Amino acid sequence: MCSYHCSFGRAVLFAIVFALGAALLPQPARADRCDDLAKELKNGIDGIKIGQTAAGTVYLAHPKARELTLGCSSKNVSNQLFGKTDRKPPPAFIDLMASAAAIVFTLPKDDMQRGVTRCYRRLGIFRGDDVASRYRRLDMRCARTKTESSITISRSKDQ
Repeated sequence: MCSYHCSFGRAVLFAIVFALGAALLPQPARADRCDDLAKELKNGIDGIKIGQTAAGTVYLAHPKARELTLGCSSKNVSNQLFGKTDRKPPPAFIDLMASAAAIVFTLPKDDMQRGVTRCYRRLGIFRGDDVASRYRRLDMRCARTKTESSITISRSKDQ
């Protein structure tokens, strides 16, 4: 009788030690989804440089934009792309934002080009200097001041 209980106890002890050993071993490092998106942007668009990551935001740099950031997944938003440029955005900036949005949100670039252009065209006397719109299940918000304009493209979690 003792041999059965002793061998069962050894098997249980071995299973516990094995499970603890597997749990305590160092796990392979996995890149964050947001870092992967930043690398895809760098590979897909010429001239983008990846900066620091802070508080769920990856800071990017491009010659056509004053400021460019990629916001990571949060409670309300799956991803967020933000760009800032001169008051009158040049076509190169609109192309940059359309390309970046196409990569981040996996939509066709020509659709994103149309959406970004449409958002900027709505700025003006009738609608004001801060316009929010929806295009292809994306939330687009264009704003401008006396010296600069910005666009924020995001997709909410419930979409």
